[in-house]
Amino acid sequence: MRKIIGIGETVLDIIFRDDRPSAAIPGGSTFNAMISLGRMTSRHFPQTKVMMVTQTGSDHVGDIVTSFMEENGVSSLAVTRNPGTQTHISLAFLDKDNNARYEFYKDHASASLREDTVEIVGFGADDLVLFGSYFAINPKIREYTRTLLEKARNAGAVLFYDVNFRKSHLSDLSDTFENIQENCRLSDVVRGSSEDFGYLFGTADPAEIYDRHISPLCRNFICTQGAGPVEVFTPDRHMSFPVEDYETVSTIGAGDNFNAGFLYALLAKNIGGPDLETIPESVWKDIVCIAGQFSKNCCQSIDNYVSRDFEVL
Repeated sequence: MRKIIGIGETVLDIIFRDDRPSAAIPGGSTFNAMISLGRMTSRHFPQTKVMMVTQTGSDHVGDIVTSFMEENGVSSLAVTRNPGTQTHISLAFLDKDNNARYEFYKDHASASLREDTVEIVGFGADDLVLFGSYFAINPKIREYTRTLLEKARNAGAVLFYDVNFRKSHLSDLSDTFENIQENCRLSDVVRGSSEDFGYLFGTADPAEIYDRHISPLCRNFICTQGAGPVEVFTPDRHMSFPVEDYETVSTIGAGDNFNAGFLYALLAKNIGGPDLETIPESVWKDIVCIAGQFSKNCCQSIDNYVSRDFEVL
């Protein structure tokens, strides 16, 4: 049975409306996706193990985060609880259109992962691995994340890399750019928003991004553009899929849940990494549609994940 493994950071998201806090919920880009996957697989694929490789502080917020994972079908066995540190905090300020602006309070220099993480995870063929954001390029723990990704690759797992590069990390780009490139080389699919790539490469044109920057490293590329179409590139095809227009309560977790839906579709359709270059466009359309449904459901609540009763149409 396939496993789904997330590698990324955890934070406590404090959400503000009109500059007043309205909610505080566990979050983090990969974390949000894994909670949605835990909720869905526990109902529809109960034999599929969902687990998260991450770190938290040894504080009460860390207790909240790990308990929340277990309550939502995500194993916390591979979580590193770092003594004497505090769990990261994210402030999300929603504007009148419910789009979020972020401020982060994180101590990346104290990041670490437990030595036995690889053994705990036990990567297998066709396991689905989601990773990304600064956690996946942080020089402080690069030795650990590289080992995890290489072990997953060598085991035949499917690696999905969400670049998710924030403007706040532009000052770190010279120290992390090689790690971004290495992550792309190790991946079966690279996804990012046009905004991400604007920061990284100075262009938001999906075709230019794929031809010049992604295709030499990874064969399959997905570029999301907010309300614009989802652009998908494989070595032989360029496909464009429109995005449904809908009212949003919060855009926090929109891209994260697109990732969750993409992996859920691979699980439900029993698609492996090598299949991505040969499946017909109609199947790609179904996968992107499911990913969009996950994203839509998340955006229609204040939570960062799909609702507990969400169903794919």
